[in-house]
Amino acid sequence: MANITDMVVARPSIPFVSPFVGEEEVEAVVRALRSGRLAQGPEVEAFEREICAVTHARHAVALNSGTAALHAALAAMEVGEGDEVVTTPFTFAATATPVLMVLATVRFADIDPHTYGLDPAAAEAAIGPRTRAVVPVDLFGLPYDARLDGVRARGIRVVEDACQAIGAWRDGAPAGSLGDVAALSFYATKNLTTGEGGMLLTRDAETASRARAFRQHGLDERGECASLGYNYRMPEMCAALGRIQLTRLEAVSARRRANAALYDERLGGIAGITTPFVPTNMRHAYHQYSIAIDGQATPNGADRDRVTAFLGENGIGFGVYYRRPLHLQPLFAGAGYGPGDFPVAERVARQILALPVHPALTRAQADAVVRAVRVAVGADRNGAMHAAR
Repeated sequence: MANITDMVVARPSIPFVSPFVGEEEVEAVVRALRSGRLAQGPEVEAFEREICAVTHARHAVALNSGTAALHAALAAMEVGEGDEVVTTPFTFAATATPVLMVLATVRFADIDPHTYGLDPAAAEAAIGPRTRAVVPVDLFGLPYDARLDGVRARGIRVVEDACQAIGAWRDGAPAGSLGDVAALSFYATKNLTTGEGGMLLTRDAETASRARAFRQHGLDERGECASLGYNYRMPEMCAALGRIQLTRLEAVSARRRANAALYDERLGGIAGITTPFVPTNMRHAYHQYSIAIDGQATPNGADRDRVTAFLGENGIGFGVYYRRPLHLQPLFAGAGYGPGDFPVAERVARQILALPVHPALTRAQADAVVRAVRVAVGADRNGAMHAAR
């Protein structure tokens, strides 16, 4: 799960992110405010139904963040103390922190060197007798590897972190429908935003029922506190915003894919630059367009950090997702991992760089981003670049 606080941006005249919100969204939020029902009302219920139609989920439970959706998913499956959950170290912390919230143990496994998603063989090796769930991430908007679904044969549940991937699909199945339960995020910079918000998706009615209680203090049908729960409700204004955003999803996704295609064409084949790998059976949502820069192979020896410095100097926004894998961060120090345990994740973290791909990006801006990257790595030698406007 990406978060704006991870972003590194230097005085961008070409912004890295640009929320795509119009007058229809403003009017929808105002209508919700004027309705007199501000929380957990008809807008939320309608948003849940409409998300189900797009993602092919049978049940949707609106929450106030993608993190809350992951927390509710694990709690609804009764994952808890003494259990283990396998996931990737190359993701935002909120993929793994819900495991700690339910008092379970995080087990990391390395990533695939091409997709940067959880490697199926590594995940299989990390599974032990106490493993209750695997949490693959649809990283940057690319669905997880279908081979991970094989863990179900061992009674292990698949929790799909689809927080970056609404609008993507694998073999025609939408992201959010691939796991036993899934989480979406509608954070401010996501492809579909409610400002803050999230959604749990599942085919299982009992899981959905438990999640609904979990989002409202654990209250049962009689209004009694039957289990531990939280105040994870989605406000009506957020749902109203999200419903309009949902009508724009295909157009926004198409624009992101068009920007990605331009980058693929103009940056692909440059020594030391690896553009996103997309298997033929998948459609990428391009929440992020992330290239990897190998400073030992670029024409002028520039590594990721030299390239980001150059982009910043020329007013081009960028992001680094993720600069430090989770197994090397202080919160997870007690898990017993150290440098070198997940070499692919650690290498990618040193090389990864996200370029602007948002739907408001113009062709002239995209061309300027391409030119800046090419100059930064020495692929264009015919002139210096000082500013991109």
